[in-house]
Amino acid sequence: MNVSTTAAAAAAAEAVADAFDDNEYVPYSNRPETYIVPVVFAMIFVVGVLGNGTLVLVFIRHRSMRNVPNTYILSLALGDLLVIITCVPFTSTVYTVESWPYGELICKLSEATKDVSIGVSVFTLTALSAERYCAIVNPIRRHVSSKPFTLITAVAIWILAVVLATPAATFSHVATESIPTTNMTIEYCYPFPRSLGGGYAKGMVIFKVLAYYVVPLCVIGCFYFLMAHHLMVSTRNMPGELQHTGQSGQIRARKKVAKMVLSFVIIFMISFLPYHVFMVWFHFYPYSRDAYDDYWHAFRIVGFCLSFINSCVNPVALYFISGVFRKHFNRYLFCWCPFVRSVTTAVESTAQDINLTHVNSTSCRRHNSVVTSQMTFNQT
Repeated sequence: MNVSTTAAAAAAAEAVADAFDDNEYVPYSNRPETYIVPVVFAMIFVVGVLGNGTLVLVFIRHRSMRNVPNTYILSLALGDLLVIITCVPFTSTVYTVESWPYGELICKLSEATKDVSIGVSVFTLTALSAERYCAIVNPIRRHVSSKPFTLITAVAIWILAVVLATPAATFSHVATESIPTTNMTIEYCYPFPRSLGGGYAKGMVIFKVLAYYVVPLCVIGCFYFLMAHHLMVSTRNMPGELQHTGQSGQIRARKKVAKMVLSFVIIFMISFLPYHVFMVWFHFYPYSRDAYDDYWHAFRIVGFCLSFINSCVNPVALYFISGVFRKHFNRYLFCWCPFVRSVTTAVESTAQDINLTHVNSTSCRRHNSVVTSQMTFNQT
């Protein structure tokens, strides 16, 4: 009997082959993940295509949205769309069928696009953090926040991500593993060449953990630590009469964008932590194949799903964090629903009335202050 599967997000099929014998092997039809994972991936595909597609549409149709931070957000959306369209439809069948019908080409494509998407995401988040640091700490240095520099940086990030994904595109192949004491053979998509031995696999695992996770997150953490320190010092040293001026409003706006970027970073960190933990454990723990049990199997599936959920969750976070993006999302995604459209219009009208009232009251206070000053001057 020939059972075929793929492990696009992990290399645990080897452990499955070693762990399952005649008494332990469970048919796919009797496994809960056979029914859970496809539902999760269907949600990832729908939410990811609609959310990231809407972000791209908003950026194309609205010139006012084409600022520096949104350019990086567009790059994130394009990277997420890449992995959702080229990888999710195929890897969604990993835990669904016992025969992998797509062949080696799709194996190489899924592994390479996954690495490209991860690279674009984490390097773009690093660039966004650097841009927010410069905007808050040293806003005079406009060359870091200029649109041409941003476009060059975004293109360079994509080139770097493609270059780093070249080994996955080159060496990924459909490997086979025989299950002991049975006549079954497991086929799975494996990103490391067997001819180079286990040293290459360990080296690539460590490289990906460092390049795609540890080092970028440490750099991002340094930027945010320096930003937080600068904001505390500047707020403490700011005169009281300046805290209600336009400068204070600009600081609040920049802090809001920094919080949005930080939410993306936290989502990325949570999404890929189980994946990297499993890969390091599997390749560096000497007895990982013997210790691979139901717990690690469930842990692997959770990490597998979370790594792809990251590709659809950023638009959801934007919807709840940014009022500007929420307005555009409601306009394009809920234009077919009269109730949502009426509620959105009412909320926007109320917000405009509140802003207008605030402006009018501020103008009245300024006018009264001027009149009072003039009366005092005349009396004097």
